[in-house]
Amino acid sequence: MFLVSNNIKTFSTKKIKKFNKLTMYIPKTNIETNRDEIVAFMKRFSFATIITTVDNYPLATHLPFLIKIIDNNVVLTSHFAKANDHWKQIENSKALVIFSEPHAYISTKNYSKELEVPTWNYISVHAYGEGRLIPEEKEAFELLEATIDNYEEDYRKQWDNFPMEYKLRKIKGIMAFEVKITDLQAKKKLSQNKSEKEKDKIIDTLSESDDTNETIIADYMRLEKRKAKNLTFAEAWKVASRNSLINNIW
Repeated sequence: MFLVSNNIKTFSTKKIKKFNKLTMYIPKTNIETNRDEIVAFMKRFSFATIITTVDNYPLATHLPFLIKIIDNNVVLTSHFAKANDHWKQIENSKALVIFSEPHAYISTKNYSKELEVPTWNYISVHAYGEGRLIPEEKEAFELLEATIDNYEEDYRKQWDNFPMEYKLRKIKGIMAFEVKITDLQAKKKLSQNKSEKEKDKIIDTLSESDDTNETIIADYMRLEKRKAKNLTFAEAWKVASRNSLINNIW
């Protein structure tokens, strides 16, 4: 509900409390509204959870998604195994797709005061939208090959050499679909309420960790500091990132 887009619902931060039963809980300091940044996060952590309801009972499936901007709309595409009956409900209720992966425990050892409690830093995106099945064989083929290109481009050569009969069997075993996003909510909890000295201490601590989740959170915290200096998102990201894997996203 905080994304800048002509086709997506937007609410002012003053209305968050009024609509808190309809939104992810996001304190004002943790709201992210930059669509480029939100979409970049979704693309990077694209193995997400899609949730729909059947007779008021939530049903979830974990899937890899492709994220595109089409006519100024965020559109997600993926596919279910046809044996998974979840696909039969995709057009019957609003879908929620959750993108959330990096998180880090924040110890009070990083704070200046003793009277503190530990917490977690994390980033999460909730994407709500309307689902549409893609039963046409040609479109399903295109989606499957786009997924290959996105996740392992080198495998495409191997796939292209497979017999068409084999490919058709694989296509018949899936149900492709898309979700056109109508409501996008993004939260970044990155110690924004702490002093600069405490943020630097947290960044240093997480950067020394062997846990990839924690070093990623450190990178995002660096990004926030760079953005505070009025750099563009892309500029800030390149400066804040410490390794080639992250820089290669751009």
